[in-house]
Parts: sequence; structure tokens; C-alpha cells
Amino acid sequence: MTQALFKPITVQEFLEWIPENSDKRYELHNGAIVEMSQPYCEHEDVTGFLNIEISSEIKRLKLPYSIPKTALVQSAKA
Repeated sequence: MTQALFKPITVQEFLEWIPENSDKRYELHNGAIVEMSQPYCEHEDVTGFLNIEISSEIKRLKLPYSIPKTALVQSAKA
């Protein structure tokens, strides 16, 4: 019996792979693509609270920022 070796993908390969107009969410974990469930309940409450608080500070400080609904974040390499 043989087992296929796992070949991790790069961030660039992940960006090229992401399907356009997909209802699904994906993350890249240790070189593997993982389908994520949609956030709900407490997660959405926290997101809503942070959105209001951060938006208020952006407006108060007259900063040229906005808060996108979705974003891509790449952690620093160790």
C-alpha cells in the first residue's frame, strides 16, 4: 500500500486557486487549503461590536481607513 505525499502549497498558489464568487470560505493552514464554516452567533456579535467601535475611532480621529467585509491576512514567517 502506498500513501501520497502531502505537498504544501504556497500563499501565491492559494491566491491563484481561490474560486471567484464562491459562497464558501477558505483558509491556508500549514500549506493545506481548509474549507471554513460560516461564522455565526457569538462570532458575529463580536465582529459587529468591533466594527462599531473601530469605525467610531476611525471617524473620531479622522483617519483615511475603512473596514472591509473580507480581507486576506498573511501571518509573519517564523
